[in-house]
Amino acid sequence: MGYTVPKLKALRRVSFHSTPRSIIVRQPQPSLINCHSSRRSFLVQASASAACIAVAPSIATASKTQSELIIGEGSHRYRVNHQFLKLPAQYSWQTTHNVAVDASNRLYVIHEGREELKDHPSIFVFDDKGAFIRAFGNQYQGGGHGIEVRKEGNDEFLYVAAYQQVKAFSKLSLTGEEIWTKRAPREANVYNADEFEHPAKVWGRDRFMPTNFAFLPDGGFFLADGYGAFHIHRYDKDGKWISSFGGEGKGEGKFNTPHGLWIDDRDASNPKIVVTDRAHDTLQIFSIDGKYLQTIPGFGLPANVDRFGELLLVPELKARVSILDRNYQPIAQLGSDVERINTVSGIREDEAKWIDGKFVHPHDACFDREGNIIVAEWVRTGRISKLTKVA
Repeated sequence: MGYTVPKLKALRRVSFHSTPRSIIVRQPQPSLINCHSSRRSFLVQASASAACIAVAPSIATASKTQSELIIGEGSHRYRVNHQFLKLPAQYSWQTTHNVAVDASNRLYVIHEGREELKDHPSIFVFDDKGAFIRAFGNQYQGGGHGIEVRKEGNDEFLYVAAYQQVKAFSKLSLTGEEIWTKRAPREANVYNADEFEHPAKVWGRDRFMPTNFAFLPDGGFFLADGYGAFHIHRYDKDGKWISSFGGEGKGEGKFNTPHGLWIDDRDASNPKIVVTDRAHDTLQIFSIDGKYLQTIPGFGLPANVDRFGELLLVPELKARVSILDRNYQPIAQLGSDVERINTVSGIREDEAKWIDGKFVHPHDACFDREGNIIVAEWVRTGRISKLTKVA
């Protein structure tokens, strides 16, 4: 992910009711005696002040039997499976970045991958039971990042954003055939000339490092340059650049790592753009024409956004996944392990420190067609978890 942790300010505490911090409570059942720690962890030791990351809206309970682990509460309870995907022996899990689901509920996983492994694909496809279908995308190795599925007419397409040495974004068929690939938009007048013809693994505010997409009903889309110029670019349905907004700054329309985004069209008459201003630990809300509207504080390095019905889903790199209501307030926070991630070193590198039912670094999350949640974590050996909604 090319992730460099900024010096974090203490997160603003968010009040919902008079409610305690989100915790995981092991139920006092005989079957819980053998609950054990396992899996996943983190390179980053953020400032201890970030430990006061948002008060949860209610106590999140978890229970584990020999066959299942359930997190959440009330109408937001999910059965956790951290290892439901199986790769063929010729492939290996690398740093997992993003996930997307098509109309048939097939799952697409993109890895950052390793630049030197030219013959290893970065995109893997699975059915809804976790069985492997196919792999492709060698061209994104070392820079794979964002992935989304878009239905256009009767067909579906993949949109892929790649950073590092790749510095491009593409439209593909669902089986990996390239429709088009584009580099930095010259028309934006914010990029070094090398970004157009001679991309290299060079970082800076005049560099192009695209991260994620959001789609408009007219076929156009927004692209976040989350690691480069910190601009949000708007394109038409053919991938022609139209305009941009943002840039580096301290908030209120300016960004520090605008990593993810989505169109909030729950109010169809007044759709908005939700941008995860990650290093500011906030969401920023914009009108469709890019006018700044408001800032929502209280997150821990929010990384992307997805929607299912009335719910917004926000994976937070600081060890939890939040479900938001129409006012962008958390109504459930799943798998939270914020305080441990803030205080224990080496978790990202050591699977023995990973705990079932808790997250290390959620880098992306999406709903599947049935309202279940798929979570991709930024850990070196990869982890994709499925949270199956409990009726």
